[in-house]
Amino acid sequence: MPPLSPINILGELVFVGKMHKLPTEWKQPQGDPAAKHYDDSLKPEEKVATPGQTPFPWLNPQNANKYHQDSCDEIGKAYKELYDGLIDAVKFGVDMWRLEAKLKDLKVMAVSAIGTPGCLDGPKMEDKIKMFPGGAAWKDNKKKFLEACAKGVGECFDAWAAKVMVPGLPWYPAFAAFPGPMAPPMPNVPVPFIACPSAMMSKIVAPSDMKKACVDALDQKIKDDDPDKFHETLFEAVATTLSLAFLMWLPQQQVMLVMGKGPIPTFSPPYVPVGPVVSGDNIGAPGHTIA
Repeated sequence: MPPLSPINILGELVFVGKMHKLPTEWKQPQGDPAAKHYDDSLKPEEKVATPGQTPFPWLNPQNANKYHQDSCDEIGKAYKELYDGLIDAVKFGVDMWRLEAKLKDLKVMAVSAIGTPGCLDGPKMEDKIKMFPGGAAWKDNKKKFLEACAKGVGECFDAWAAKVMVPGLPWYPAFAAFPGPMAPPMPNVPVPFIACPSAMMSKIVAPSDMKKACVDALDQKIKDDDPDKFHETLFEAVATTLSLAFLMWLPQQQVMLVMGKGPIPTFSPPYVPVGPVVSGDNIGAPGHTIA
């Protein structure tokens, strides 16, 4: 089944829509002689420049001169690369999590599978995001952004996963009347992951929760040095993209190969040649339930 499929341009539009400008504290020189000195300091061809970023610039200049525009192009490109890297890191983390995730401690009653909150078992998402190969060479502030994203997104994802349940889904039709004393391990009927609800679903499909978790996890010095809140806009863009990606992923992702089994206490041939599974369970092996 398809992995997490973020639509990156949605987050880009969130960032661009904030209309951040550089330099952040610059004011147009006015009056005499400041305005004339400023005008004389620039060559005619330097007074107006076009954005170098396409299809739209991430940052806007306070003044359209070449030097302001060059600064916006360079820093805007860095923000876009960071944004794309954080999205790729989360995609990688989800893929690694899928390989180890499993459903355990299910109760199988005839055709139904019942799992209480906590039945979905998997590794911590924060650790998987931090393993992103593309971020291995990141350092300084860039690395701190990755760590904050991993902690914030991981916190929200783990909160959702901890409350996932299996609400008596009809996964094992053969177990309604099985001809034997014990039903051997059999795979479940595949269902979309969204059929397994979680009381904490809002943690991964509401951008506000994810954004706050990431901002809270970011190094305080970075936040103090950013009075214009560029970091908040970046994490809002990341959270918006990821929340929609998770919302699309849940109905696309299939839960399959959950091997159920159990006894048939009413089996008593020749008088009762078939019977339902009662108080069965499943094989909680990793790497097979989230295909």
